[in-house]
Amino acid sequence: MLVARRNTSKQLRYALEGAAITALFGVLRIMPLPVASWLTGSLAGLLGPLLPLHARARHNMMHAMPEMSAKEVTLTLRRMWRHLGRVAGEYPHLAKFRAFDAGARIEVIGEENLITAKEAGRGMFFTGHIGNWEVSGLPLINYGIPIAFVYRAPNNPIVDRLIRNARGKGITKNAIAKGPAGAREMVRQVREGGYTAMLVDQKMNDGISVPFFGRNAMTAPALAQLARKYDLHVWPVRTERLKGCRFRVTIYPHLKLPRSDDATADVAETMQRINDIMEGWIREKPWQWLWPHNRWPKKD
Repeated sequence: MLVARRNTSKQLRYALEGAAITALFGVLRIMPLPVASWLTGSLAGLLGPLLPLHARARHNMMHAMPEMSAKEVTLTLRRMWRHLGRVAGEYPHLAKFRAFDAGARIEVIGEENLITAKEAGRGMFFTGHIGNWEVSGLPLINYGIPIAFVYRAPNNPIVDRLIRNARGKGITKNAIAKGPAGAREMVRQVREGGYTAMLVDQKMNDGISVPFFGRNAMTAPALAQLARKYDLHVWPVRTERLKGCRFRVTIYPHLKLPRSDDATADVAETMQRINDIMEGWIREKPWQWLWPHNRWPKKD
């Protein structure tokens, strides 16, 4: 009886959340993209510092970048909330973003690396929650590289469906939700000669401990394990917000990965290199990263 009541309560909560977010998406969708992005950015800039998550973001930034003064941290986090608010306002308009077209909102750097990737016939791409990470894969798709995008599905299935629809067919049809079934699908994808893209800056409790900003962070090793097992190239992809809702996506040359008789050491070194790359990007524009994320152990 108690379990049934809990399930009913959860379903009701999901329904109410789903209805509210669906209504919000509808309102934002009828607005011009720049207006929706500016509006939600402005609201988040005001409300974000009042949220409980702000304390975690401040703690994370002060420990990761102790060279920053308290005032610099405060100003950076305010800017971060405005940026994250813009990301939220851009979700209903994701299907409108294009790369390579005249007047496109996505500027692409490293097209020669896309050529190399397409010629390879398979491989892996990685990025993080930097800039508007949702547009990171669009240059690849617009270039004719069919990526399978690995993502963490929201707990609320209504919200998950709403976001999947907002992403557009190019990404949604090949989206792989994290979990056992998703892991099997990702393996099938790379084994059969395809491309996989994943966010690598999230905490994974059963991952491996790898330094990130000088502090151990539980890191998902799947990318390194698959790249080593199937001899895949791995390309870093960085997204930067420029002005307003315009972005620069840079595709870097594929990494030179370690390969020795010690698979465990190779995987750890690969993920260390990837964490170092992510750290470098974040240090350049710290306001564009997801600092409220619970990336490090709470005891730190």
